[in-house]
Amino acid sequence: MESRRLEKRLNERFVKAMATYHLIEDDDHILVGLSGGKDSLLLLELLAKRTKIDHPRFSVEALHVRMENIHYATDTSYLQQFCDDLGVKLHVRTTRFEMGEETIKNARDARRQKQPCFLCSWMRRKELFNLAQELGCNKIALGHHQDDLIHTALMNLTFQGRFDTMPARLKMKKMPLEIIRPLCMIEEQDIKAYAELQGYQKQQKLCPYETDSHRTDIKRLYNDIEQLNPEARYSIWRALNTDNKLIEE
Repeated sequence: MESRRLEKRLNERFVKAMATYHLIEDDDHILVGLSGGKDSLLLLELLAKRTKIDHPRFSVEALHVRMENIHYATDTSYLQQFCDDLGVKLHVRTTRFEMGEETIKNARDARRQKQPCFLCSWMRRKELFNLAQELGCNKIALGHHQDDLIHTALMNLTFQGRFDTMPARLKMKKMPLEIIRPLCMIEEQDIKAYAELQGYQKQQKLCPYETDSHRTDIKRLYNDIEQLNPEARYSIWRALNTDNKLIEE
């Protein structure tokens, strides 16, 4: 019974995000960034199941990027079977980065040049953008959930002196692509619970840098904020909506 309620809640919030932020339309061709973590697995599952419904009519493919020089791995045979079961085509590409690599475009990026998380993310996004254009996709779907967006807002406020976050829908200015985040209204705790119920396979090796960042500190801070005010999530989300931070065109 609890599993049915959880599945219903996930689907309702997924559909609500689609409608609220106009994430998916007829004839969309969507490329999903499939890291192999619980968030991207759920994202692909929800999108793939939604393609079986007549409205809106859209198609989905997935890309898993392997980073050659980071000991962070997912069993690609599991991902292939996962995609096969959903009827989704999986692409696997391998790339790498070097510390100090010339991927820097502005002063803000220059300050982050030596951070492996930034460089790794940059190269993964590059592969996503390239394949999306090769396949003729018009949208890229990423598995960021509501907690991710709230934590990002707190990070930007604390370290950058601005109030914004990763938008639910972002229209790229230099290429005919949109970034969408269909899990933006779903709480991380619900994803964790669903992943356990479904038996999602965990990644073989976790990223060695995943706890070495301000994001980990902000996550702890946010947990303290929720202890002070259990409604903090909804207050921050309302503020992001009010200031139009969740759609960027």
